[in-house]
Amino acid sequence: MVQYTQNKEDLAQQKAKKFNLWLGMIGMFMMFAALSSGFIVYTAGGVDKGIKTLLPHAFIYSTLLIILSSVTMQLAYIAAKKTQFARQKLLLVTTLILGFGFFAIQVYAWGVLSSRGVVFVNNNASQSFIYVFTGMHLAHILAGIIVLVRALVGRISGVNQVSNVFRMDLAALFWHFLGILWIYIYVFLLLNQ
Repeated sequence: MVQYTQNKEDLAQQKAKKFNLWLGMIGMFMMFAALSSGFIVYTAGGVDKGIKTLLPHAFIYSTLLIILSSVTMQLAYIAAKKTQFARQKLLLVTTLILGFGFFAIQVYAWGVLSSRGVVFVNNNASQSFIYVFTGMHLAHILAGIIVLVRALVGRISGVNQVSNVFRMDLAALFWHFLGILWIYIYVFLLLNQ
């Protein structure tokens, strides 16, 4: 493993960026907690206000993909720390492919829901919440993909090892958070279907 040093100003900037990421993730968590609360309050208003449909099986496959992508992301981060750059790039590309696969399966699941008559605008807001939860998560997945691409471009362009590991650290933290967030959303919707 390569040892590296950095000056105090760079270290302070990195700490600030990581702190901002944590603040952003806390904000995202609070947003989904608020959506969950809204869903619970709405469905408590009557028996006729439940989801009244089974979630598409595609959500199971997207859950498996996001878990697998979290594993490949962690392996890419470890490879970066060990200066195994070819392995890091391969695992980052794999994570990106899995991320795009997750996105595609989620959109496919929307098609399944739509074919069952579960559409975004309807008389049952519980069904609309499925689209809100998954749509907001997909927006964050796109942000995660941008972070992954930035880490990959940094590695390809040959950024210094300190920047490489820092980018990978942020990317891994955010990507794992997105995976945990999806598992929460999926379990929440499963328990309320």
